[in-house]
Amino acid sequence: MFDVKDTDFFDLEEEDFDTILASDITFSGKIKFTKPFMIRGNVNGSIEATSDLVIDSNAVVNAGISASRVLVRGKVEGNINGQDLIFVSSTGSVNGDISAKQVVLEPGSHFSGKCTMQG
Repeated sequence: MFDVKDTDFFDLEEEDFDTILASDITFSGKIKFTKPFMIRGNVNGSIEATSDLVIDSNAVVNAGISASRVLVRGKVEGNINGQDLIFVSSTGSVNGDISAKQVVLEPGSHFSGKCTMQG
């Protein structure tokens, strides 16, 4: 339906992630990582990455985010800077500014903020 260049990002399985923050975990502070990371729980603070970040459907993230590619299926309160791609799925919600080379807002998603697409 959508022609997104980074389709391999959506084919990532759970075993492709070195670290998964489980749904029963609440974390406050700064998260830095270099390998694909999935959040299923709650995060408050900031996230810095040179890799991919998936915010799963029941996750709640109150943080500024900087990552290579970001897939939002849950809820994000904060600005997102995606180096290559930010994809907000139909179950996703972003309340904050987003900036990336490619931005996709799926029908049904919620977005409130400014969007900047870098060349």
